[in-house]
Amino acid sequence: MRVALLTEGARPHPDRGAGAWCERLAEGLPEHEFERYLLTGPDDPGARRPPARPGTHHLVLWGRRPRGRAPGALRRRQYARAYEDLVRALVLPGERAGFGAGLYRLAASAREDEGTLPAFLASAHARRVLERTWRLPGADTSAGQPLVRDVLVAADLLEQCLRPLSAPWYGTGPGGLGAVDLCHVVGGGPAALPALVARQLHGVPFVVTEHGLHLREQYLGYPPRAEGRAGAESEERQARDERRSDDRRHRVRAPGGERASHAAPYRWPVRALLLSFFRALTEETYRQAAILTPGSAHDQQWQRRCGADPARTRVVHEGTPAVDRPAAGPEPERPTLVWAGPLEPGRDTELVLHAFARVRAELPAARLVLHGEEAAPGYRAHCAAVAERLGVTAAVEFAGRPGSLAEAWQGGTVAVFSALSQRSPRLLVDAMLSGRAVVSTDVGVAREVVGPTGLLVPARDPRALAGACLALLRDEERRSRLGLAGRLRAQERFAVEPVTGAFREIYLELVSQYPAFPEGGGAGHGGRAPRPFARPAEYWLNDGPAGGRDEEADGAPAPRRRAGQAGQLAALAVRTDPTRTDPTRPDPARPVGPALAEAV
Repeated sequence: MRVALLTEGARPHPDRGAGAWCERLAEGLPEHEFERYLLTGPDDPGARRPPARPGTHHLVLWGRRPRGRAPGALRRRQYARAYEDLVRALVLPGERAGFGAGLYRLAASAREDEGTLPAFLASAHARRVLERTWRLPGADTSAGQPLVRDVLVAADLLEQCLRPLSAPWYGTGPGGLGAVDLCHVVGGGPAALPALVARQLHGVPFVVTEHGLHLREQYLGYPPRAEGRAGAESEERQARDERRSDDRRHRVRAPGGERASHAAPYRWPVRALLLSFFRALTEETYRQAAILTPGSAHDQQWQRRCGADPARTRVVHEGTPAVDRPAAGPEPERPTLVWAGPLEPGRDTELVLHAFARVRAELPAARLVLHGEEAAPGYRAHCAAVAERLGVTAAVEFAGRPGSLAEAWQGGTVAVFSALSQRSPRLLVDAMLSGRAVVSTDVGVAREVVGPTGLLVPARDPRALAGACLALLRDEERRSRLGLAGRLRAQERFAVEPVTGAFREIYLELVSQYPAFPEGGGAGHGGRAPRPFARPAEYWLNDGPAGGRDEEADGAPAPRRRAGQAGQLAALAVRTDPTRTDPTRPDPARPVGPALAEAV
């Protein structure tokens, strides 16, 4: 079958992150034909661009808008009405349900008049619509009243977020999403927009895979305003944000990327509008997706809180090629705790330092090695000051970024994790694959990943963390047993083969439920869902009965033909009935052959 992979990437390395996962999936399912649709950033003039791969389509998601002509007066009025409905759904609490309708009307108008939507969204007309709607009575302005510069910034960002609606991907010809059997969205966010449009226009079902929820990352990227904070500090931060918002056009990465910046240079009204857009987009994506495949049960709970249907949700772990990596070698001579991750408050490196001070009081020969780069300015110096105050500076090493994670685990006796929120299982899985025993705070995905093969302790509890580390450092046999069990558990759950096997079943199940799709979407006449296998086999050999319209009881319009499907079934019909001379004309006087009925 033909599968469209939709994801975000970053030039000049679009195959990193989600792109690398997509490549592993395509390699593991060679029986399917994959088309890659990649939302990227603008080209770097100084970077060397890799050669384009066949079957790969790019769309610049953020940066300068693509060139295009301005819409005519009639089309501009259509865009304005649809855009107003969409903005009303973002700012008026009572009209949240209108988001999907406004979105699809924008997409339909953009398809009828290609190349004009970005020009309209960047026009003064669109900014006036946004400003008028944003300041309506009853609009949610809890984050503050929008100023003129807020309208300018928000208009720019919404144009970039909605840019996939005008992508030249929605036809039924070569390279069009209407010609694929299903879409597979990897990462969520704006990457889901083409899948939503393809489902609305052509009825193509889609799967959503999220390894770390896009909406959650956006909320973390735009932290809420702290109440009751010292006035001078908060006013200084607000003034800095306002100054930085003036250079929005070329210095700021657009929202919707793989991770939003914690220093987002937008004022609070703009941030609130963006979060409202991403929340509405996520809810619409979860509502329309045929199947959701989060990377962990922890992410599954988040999806359910955002409106995902539990019956259409299945956990499929991310999978990593590191399962074939050999285990780490002999332990170091001195008892060593190894910690890896970005140096930032969310990883709670201070907890490790306080726990290590207790460990060193019991085992004076113990060492602590911290691997990772500084992710929050000044945080490394703060941790060094904490180590000096605790009197453990001589036994603590800030090793920086390791050459590889395997080297980091090799230099330790026990792997320690102290995060306040363990959203991704990648680091935990990598440590378990090394064969080292693991101690982690019981947050996020830790319990699901580690299970009974490691020790879990409460967050922000240095006494409990120190006790768990001492228990393992003093018991070599227990360390070895837990390390081996953890490696086997990680190899079983996070290998690539189970992932490809799971999606092979999901793809086949979806296609079996959607054998053909009516024109104009996945709903039948009067909004009823089409009935799979509701028509006889002969129906699919032509464009339906004479006259091109089906008169069955369900009243569904004639389906769109799949490329190659009619020819294959016609050839099969000839083999079933050698007396037929014209394979494209059904013979109602003869019953359907068993082979043809079985094929349909």
